Amino acid sequence: MRSSRTASLLAAGAAAVMVPVLLPATASATTAATTDPLGRYLTQKPAWHRCAPDTPAAFRCATVKVPLDYSRPGGKKLDLAISRWRTSTAKDHRGVLLLNPGGPGGSGLDMPLFLGGELPKSVKNAYDLVGFDPRGVGASSPVGCGLTDKEQNWQRPYKAATFAKDVAWARTVAEKCQARQGGKLRHISTRNTARDMDVIRAVLGEKKISYLGYSYGTYLGAVYTQMFPGRTDRFVLDSAVDPARVWRGMIQVWAEGAEPAFTRWTEWTARHHSAYRLGATPEAVRKAFYDLVAQADRKPIDLDGTRMTGDDIRAFSRATFFSVRDGAEWIVSLKKAAAGRPAGPGLRTPAPVPPSFARATPEDNGDAAFWSVLCADQRDWPRDPEQYRADAIRDKRKYPLYGDFGSSIKPCAFWKTAGERTTKVDNTVRALILQNEWDPQTPLTSGQGLRRAMKGAKMVTVTGGVGHGVYGTKSCADKTATAYLTTGKLPSKDITCKAAPEAAGRGSLLPLPLPGSGGLPGPGSRF
Repeated sequence: MRSSRTASLLAAGAAAVMVPVLLPATASATTAATTDPLGRYLTQKPAWHRCAPDTPAAFRCATVKVPLDYSRPGGKKLDLAISRWRTSTAKDHRGVLLLNPGGPGGSGLDMPLFLGGELPKSVKNAYDLVGFDPRGVGASSPVGCGLTDKEQNWQRPYKAATFAKDVAWARTVAEKCQARQGGKLRHISTRNTARDMDVIRAVLGEKKISYLGYSYGTYLGAVYTQMFPGRTDRFVLDSAVDPARVWRGMIQVWAEGAEPAFTRWTEWTARHHSAYRLGATPEAVRKAFYDLVAQADRKPIDLDGTRMTGDDIRAFSRATFFSVRDGAEWIVSLKKAAAGRPAGPGLRTPAPVPPSFARATPEDNGDAAFWSVLCADQRDWPRDPEQYRADAIRDKRKYPLYGDFGSSIKPCAFWKTAGERTTKVDNTVRALILQNEWDPQTPLTSGQGLRRAMKGAKMVTVTGGVGHGVYGTKSCADKTATAYLTTGKLPSKDITCKAAPEAAGRGSLLPLPLPGSGGLPGPGSRF
């Protein structure tokens, strides 16, 4: 989180100790380094270089140092990879716009390039675009646990016959991460990433920083506003995580959000029976879907070379049904495959995300960072496997599509290195929250939870909006976000705007090519 030239230090157990307020403008870098325990980090001079031969010359990268443990700034250090694209003009320059794509575990170093073509010229005129790989991710001292492909598959439904194996899987993941990373794990957390953001702010010479964060990035941004409210400039939090539900509750909210999306899909598909032939009533459509699930449970369906069980279909459909046309086309393809006929084009897949400068990272870096943050941020994960069993059975009844997936055992049950206590976000910092009504990864109720926690924020809800990610998708919310970033003006109250009819029918599961975000299959594996 942001720490200006006066840092926030973590005292031994949990709370932050504030070091004296901003240094006088005349203080030298040497004075800062000797009077502020974090001075050596805040006064670094990045050695900027061209990120890659095929990237714009104005897009520069550098590596700065941050402490592994902010309560011991003289101890071990981590590398933090940062990037900057100088897009602002001398006339309109306001500062930098720090970017985060979500995750946890998403690389953000390339985000200025990806968003550079999506953001309006007026925003780029006002800000240089700054990306970074969060600690433990990509080029920033990446973590790895040595997980196999099978061990990285964590979308595991509850079944009495396999629960013991799932418990063993969760324990294995935790033990492997502990063996590979040890005491480092407790420091790969949102609070420390927010502190790193403040080091970035200081290193770039900014008194305050503006920010655009998607998905998990909204929680990271919200935690920053809680820890460093005086250094927060203009924050846009897009597709929001509910800070009161991190992190087990945010996985469970996928199941809660999926049921109304499924109901909406059955209604829409019944109205379009002539096109899809899946049923003329919502009840018939629902039956057609669960008949396919039952058939695949008896014998997996071969879909273009992928054998899909009923559980695979439920897991994949959880996010797919938010886009009604995509959902209908997906089930039609499955139905054809189940009948032994060519499935056809099936579901559209997002454009592949180009490699991130071919950086060498552990193959399981995304999952290792994901679990490190989820388990470090929340200390109160249940420790008794029987609690997960009971919750999964309960939630399968309440939310048949995905409830058992969301509540079944996770590696955090066996994590030995929990970090600080979960940050309580409760402030009056000004910010703008953007939320699609039909977002599969951070459902509407999640965005409303962040709005309750951030009392100084305003929220734009896109009614009928489909997909994960709002700003930069030609949404009706874009104008409000652009006005806020360029003028600082927030709406006087929360507002709603209506998605275009074509967007309401089919929304991309991944409207922006955000680095580190999961594609298909498995669109529901990250925030």
